[in-house]
Amino acid sequence: MKRISVIPNIDKDKELQNTKKVIELIEKFNKEVLVSEQIAKALKLDKIGCKQTELYSNTDLVIVLGGDGTLLNGARHTAPFGIPILGINLGHLGFLVELEKNNLEQFFKKLFAGEYTIDHRMMIEGTLFRGGMALDTFIALNDIGITRGSFSRIINLKIFVNEQFVDFFPADGIVVSTPTGSTAYSLSAGGPIVDPNMNMIMVTPICPHTLHSRSIIVPDDKIINVHVEDAYHHDAMITVDGQQGYKLQPKDIITIKKSTYVTRLVRISNRSFYDVLRRKLTERGIKNL
Repeated sequence: MKRISVIPNIDKDKELQNTKKVIELIEKFNKEVLVSEQIAKALKLDKIGCKQTELYSNTDLVIVLGGDGTLLNGARHTAPFGIPILGINLGHLGFLVELEKNNLEQFFKKLFAGEYTIDHRMMIEGTLFRGGMALDTFIALNDIGITRGSFSRIINLKIFVNEQFVDFFPADGIVVSTPTGSTAYSLSAGGPIVDPNMNMIMVTPICPHTLHSRSIIVPDDKIINVHVEDAYHHDAMITVDGQQGYKLQPKDIITIKKSTYVTRLVRISNRSFYDVLRRKLTERGIKNL
């Protein structure tokens, strides 16, 4: 591990003090550092600046500074290159970010001594079809949501698994998630909590306008087809990990399946998924698990 890309969330590290500290620490271990040209200019470190694409393709490790959202964005970029990613938390406790900004040196010492493991997390891939033509394909680590606009009426969705009709959902939308995403949007919609090392896909309706709608869990080798049944104009859209957005039109079809890409999360601390889960749910006011 010789070359490390550092990608900060500039909204959470406005003065780039944490970014500068991480760069100095990496260089202390005689590793090469890459940052974007924008960050290099802000830090007056032009020699380590590179184009955005090189941060993911020309490196051995990507370190992101921010929160889970920052890591999710980084994960979608790193996955096609098979590059591991490490998150440093600058906000609230997250499920994906691994390290806190304090005591980094001891963890970096372990990292560069090879004392770490890699979690391989399943991702999903969605393709938007309109009039029989594929318009775009996107990957997600957490989830792909299909939701109505803020002021529009409910949307009507038909769900198929491997072309077998499952059900008709009049709802605010649905969220299709990975096990990693089970603690994100899916959980807020009433979906189950799933160990992130499992391989499955969950389909959870968002505020369904029926009494019987529940989450559906399918094997990871199945293909989910979502048909937007409405004939009237609406503001429905696709969201990818809660970040990217695509406007939908009546009669659009979205296919979602397991991606060939995986996210490779670097793990150094002894903190387990269940440790984080317990703390996060306590923060949300759920006691005595």
